[in-house]
Amino acid sequence: MTVIVQERQQLIALAYRLLGSVSDAEDVVQEAYGRWYALTGPQRDAIESPGAWLTTVAGRICLDLLGSARVRRERYVGEWLPEPVPAQVGRLTDPADHVTLDESVTMAFLVVLDAMTPAERVAFVLHDVFGYPFAEVAAVLGRTPAACRQLASAARRRVAASRPQAPADGRADVVRAFKLAWEAKDIRGLVGLLDPGATAVADGGGLAGAVRHPVEGGELVAQYAVRLLDRIPALELAESTVNGRPGLVARRDGTVAAVVAFDVAGGLIRRIWAVRNPEKLLLWQE
Repeated sequence: MTVIVQERQQLIALAYRLLGSVSDAEDVVQEAYGRWYALTGPQRDAIESPGAWLTTVAGRICLDLLGSARVRRERYVGEWLPEPVPAQVGRLTDPADHVTLDESVTMAFLVVLDAMTPAERVAFVLHDVFGYPFAEVAAVLGRTPAACRQLASAARRRVAASRPQAPADGRADVVRAFKLAWEAKDIRGLVGLLDPGATAVADGGGLAGAVRHPVEGGELVAQYAVRLLDRIPALELAESTVNGRPGLVARRDGTVAAVVAFDVAGGLIRRIWAVRNPEKLLLWQE
């Protein structure tokens, strides 16, 4: 029984990467465990690897949810972003080699995953992030190992295309400089920290004010950031770890109003993701 309980952390980590939501991941794992305990004693005893069985069940539940999520997204107000996680939740587990843990939980990585088909996403996360063999991936997807290998390969190309060519050193220094320039409403300073083609995406989910479409271009992003401070007075910015990378937390009257993640390469900010949907900020509220 202890072995079964020990699988929980890894299952939540897997489901979070597949779904982009901690609460949904917890629900998936709860459902998987419910199915396990619904088995009879002899049925459980006949399962050679309970961990593999739980992974297969959780993976199939996630696959079904990913299919229905695309329908729900059509009704979502504005842009959808994964739920950000703070430092104490960000590690979530210790998966295998091919993609490092820190990378596999970043906002940039999760956004790329979200652009994949459900089957690509499941194949890639199971194999490349968690190291499951394609025979086990095939059991989740209901496809041949060869087909799963092709799905993972296609997903791998998407991930490779999204990676910056420039070095990503000095992230914390760049985010700190952005915070200071933002607080000072220094548009020129902000523009100097942003890639000319920088993009900012905000997720309010219809529950908090947020721009409905991406803001594109370094100068426009800088202007939007300054206007935001004008519209939301008394906003306090603090540096924090967001999905394993340097980010910012914006508080108003002691409540977290936004969590901001950054994609930094070559000393410049390429992408900014601001989550304002309060339902996605529950882990950040003290």
